[in-house]
Amino acid sequence: VQLQASGGGLVQAGGSLRLSCAASGLFFASNHMGWFRQTPGKEREFVAAISYNGRSTYYADSVKGQFTISRDNAKNMVFLQMNRLNPEDTAVYYCAGQKRRTVISIPATREEEYDYWGQGTLVTVSS
Repeated sequence: VQLQASGGGLVQAGGSLRLSCAASGLFFASNHMGWFRQTPGKEREFVAAISYNGRSTYYADSVKGQFTISRDNAKNMVFLQMNRLNPEDTAVYYCAGQKRRTVISIPATREEEYDYWGQGTLVTVSS
């Protein structure tokens, strides 16, 4: 299983970035997907998650209304659109996959519940 995140970079405060994550080696449409982020010295934190079919999305309070998660099951990809970025959003962003173990499962917000992880992409927001 491989999750390849891309789209990070340097952006000025107030700008936007769109992160992408390409998945391979798994039945993508059977996995909930999530984005997490981590800054030096801090624990990795939940950012957003999307259900296997894209019908349900979940966000950390800190990014609600600012970030949008989406997916394209035909292309095995998940995206994170980030708008109105501020320096506090600077972090390494990771995409993750969570197996849908039951028909009633929903995407998790805890990293321990994710089965697959990408290598991360760095987002730096300058003030």
